[in-house]
Amino acid sequence: MNADAQREAVYGAPPEMLAVRDDLTPMLSQYADLCEEHDDAVVLFQVGDFYEAFCGAAEAVARTCEVTLTQREDSTGTWPMAGIPIDNAAGYLERLLDAGYRVALAEQVEDAEEASGLVDRAVTQLITPGTVVDEELLDAGRATYLGAVARGGSGGENGSDDDTQSDTYGLAVVDVSTGECLVTGADRELALEELERLAPAELVVGPDCDLPDLSFDPMETPFEPGAFDADAARETLSAYAPRPDAVVESDAELRAVGAALAYAEYAQGDAKLAYVTRVTRFDPREFLQLDATAIRSLELFESRSARAGSTLFSVLDETACALGRRRLEAWLRRPLVDRDRIEARLDAVEALCDDALARADLREHLSSVYDLERLVARVSRERADARDLRSLKTTLDRVPKVREALAGTDSDLLSDLRDSLDELEDVRDLVGDAVVSDPPQEITEGGVIADGFDAELDEVRGTAEAGREWVSNLEAREQERTGIDSLEVGYNQVHGYYIEVTNPNLDRVPDDYQRRQTLKNSERFYTPELKEREDEILRASDRADALEYDLFCEVRAEVATESARIQAVADALADLDVLRTLADVAVANDYARPEFHAGGGGGDGAADDAPDDPNDGTAEGGGIRIDAGRHPVVERAQDEFVPNPADLPRGSVALVTGPNMSGKSTYMRQVALVCVLAQVGSFVPAKSARLPVLDRVFTRIGASDDIAGGQSTFMREMSELTEILHNATGDSLVLLDEVGRGTSTADGLAIARAATEFLHDEVGATTLFATHYHDLTDAADDREGVFNLHFTAARRDGEVTFLHSVADGPSSSSYGVEVAQLAGVPASVVARARDLVDETDAVDETDPESAADSEADGVAATNGEVDEAAEDGTLAAYVDGLENGHGESENPNQATATAAAAEPNPELEAVAEALREADLVDTTPLEALNLLSELKGRLE
Repeated sequence: MNADAQREAVYGAPPEMLAVRDDLTPMLSQYADLCEEHDDAVVLFQVGDFYEAFCGAAEAVARTCEVTLTQREDSTGTWPMAGIPIDNAAGYLERLLDAGYRVALAEQVEDAEEASGLVDRAVTQLITPGTVVDEELLDAGRATYLGAVARGGSGGENGSDDDTQSDTYGLAVVDVSTGECLVTGADRELALEELERLAPAELVVGPDCDLPDLSFDPMETPFEPGAFDADAARETLSAYAPRPDAVVESDAELRAVGAALAYAEYAQGDAKLAYVTRVTRFDPREFLQLDATAIRSLELFESRSARAGSTLFSVLDETACALGRRRLEAWLRRPLVDRDRIEARLDAVEALCDDALARADLREHLSSVYDLERLVARVSRERADARDLRSLKTTLDRVPKVREALAGTDSDLLSDLRDSLDELEDVRDLVGDAVVSDPPQEITEGGVIADGFDAELDEVRGTAEAGREWVSNLEAREQERTGIDSLEVGYNQVHGYYIEVTNPNLDRVPDDYQRRQTLKNSERFYTPELKEREDEILRASDRADALEYDLFCEVRAEVATESARIQAVADALADLDVLRTLADVAVANDYARPEFHAGGGGGDGAADDAPDDPNDGTAEGGGIRIDAGRHPVVERAQDEFVPNPADLPRGSVALVTGPNMSGKSTYMRQVALVCVLAQVGSFVPAKSARLPVLDRVFTRIGASDDIAGGQSTFMREMSELTEILHNATGDSLVLLDEVGRGTSTADGLAIARAATEFLHDEVGATTLFATHYHDLTDAADDREGVFNLHFTAARRDGEVTFLHSVADGPSSSSYGVEVAQLAGVPASVVARARDLVDETDAVDETDPESAADSEADGVAATNGEVDEAAEDGTLAAYVDGLENGHGESENPNQATATAAAAEPNPELEAVAEALREADLVDTTPLEALNLLSELKGRLE
């Protein structure tokens, strides 16, 4: 049974309970009923201070949460039972979610002391990866999306059945913790790209949607197909948007957003999400399209290394609050293509760069801002406590100061954001007047509402306080009346107020004292008047607590009616935090403001009225020109970084050659990252940059196999290349690193050459192509828009120094043997490899025909077999490169020529084979030393 089947097996009512259903105790019968109603989750059933599970679910909870499996016995049998404490449930719930379980919380919905018989229970919340709202289960800096995917062309009264919509897919995401709701529609391919970019934690898939394996791993949740019906979806959406057809543009979008909202309501107890105040439709083409491969290759959010801070997001993340951190991630995932909006952001960043005092003030004020989006969501769900309301007021108190900090800044966008900062004085005053400054955690035990807010509450409190004051003076009065100096007046929860007299003084007790409790050394009494006062105090206290709770709920409900205004403030504060962050990063790292010119762009305003720059490298301009560009992540990780220029005319193909480890992959990535940052609205790591507005960035960097999916490394490489060749446009940037590996040298070179020609001739995308196929550099002779770049290296006394500088023209060598030496390949193997290189070079010099054949087969070291981007450092990879470059060749002419110069060494070939087969990832240091010792002995 696989993991999914094991989880499904514990959902629903336990079969052993159903077998004796009529004989179950009332409580277990209630548990079985709730399990049947929520057969898609593990039901955690409140019993006192614990959430309990029974039977198979109990075993799963005990195993996953590492709690004790106990049992409950009654007349119907013995039932396995496991529980988690309610006060400390978050950690256990997180474990269950991480294990792939959905959890339904069945809570007591009436006071156990007031219940007559069985306490009523109901499922109040379904907790799943996409619907969590508990702060302890959420990442404060990341959005947690629930997603829904629907396919167009399915009926309903107003649904469309035409064939043109049948290939349209709708995608909707809802962040249940904040109320953000987005919807879009596109063809299948583009919709899937957007799905992978948004990466929802949970996915509800509609009928007839055939989704492939995704690059992320969401929980796929089955949900009633009826929720995807067009009429049902329209009814659901109408509760959030009075005119649903004005929000969505296709049947698929309607069905997706309707189903997403319906599932979110179901997870929150079938209640409308009142804090979802805006359903926003967007077109993926309104943003720079970065598919999952590009996001991963450029390491925007996740690094392929274990180094901390080695992503673009971590470099930029100087945000002061959770609102800003989530907004920064959203901007990075969806850079702009509308030049006017980009320039507006750049103007704002520049204004803040020029005003250090405003930046400092903004950071100070924003660092005190709480997570307004999630606060207002809790308020609307009636789950906010008094401390949440005070946090809301603290944040709103900062708004006037933020407005003041922006008063002198020179930017239209900053002015607009300042104007949109509603100070919400009515909400601030309401919370300030109603809730004490330091309220308790509980809202049902008093001490929450401030004095003076409600006259009735003040009167009731006054009654209770007068009674307590009377009691506090009672001790002195009774000591004087009885003459018993040791007499004390006290109180406990069990017996209430009492007068305590020690045993030696019992003969002096007045007749009106009535015995309440006997202790070892004393007696406790009460008087009729004390009892009357006690009842009066308790009645007033209980009344005050109840009145406070009602007043608090009224205040909370009134605040909830202002959700839209509060969310608008949160939206503006998030944007301000990101703009301030980008300015701080720009100043601290010496970034420059990029310029944009005519010659490409996917959005409004991409064109430029300015004349074309003759220095752009093409007649019509539009190329990428970067002076002294730097990689924003790598430069932070190294003591020294060599800046490099980039001058890429629009539609050109730059063939980049040079040794492994010389910086080719870093260079290509830094060009792409400069373009991405610019379209985010950020300054860029360069002395200057003049750029086009790109519509997409494609990357084919590094590769790995997909054994489970039946794809080899080469097959995955070709799949990625296919995606690029089909979808790139003249406004795209394409990064290719080592196309044509994993097959024969002749085939690989042919594919690389054909792809180069296609990108140049047919697509017109600006392309950077790193390769070890030196013969590919001849393409620059055949096509005007193809040119060569190389990374320089210096060889001295047999050692190579990589200069990490880019220069015009092709590289003269790949220095594969030298890189193998740096990696620690045994000296004898390196020496033999050098001999083979020298012998091959000698043959090339004396036999022009063989030399030509050798070039055609790609003699360059490590040609196409070692991915410079991967840099995995395995000896097997370097030996493959040495052998492919200088060993046996599939070209018979070259093989004959090489054999004439040197007979093959069977022992050396055996050593090479052993190195290739060595799995160094799973090899211990001792095993590696033993292997090297054995191979060295064989060579000697």
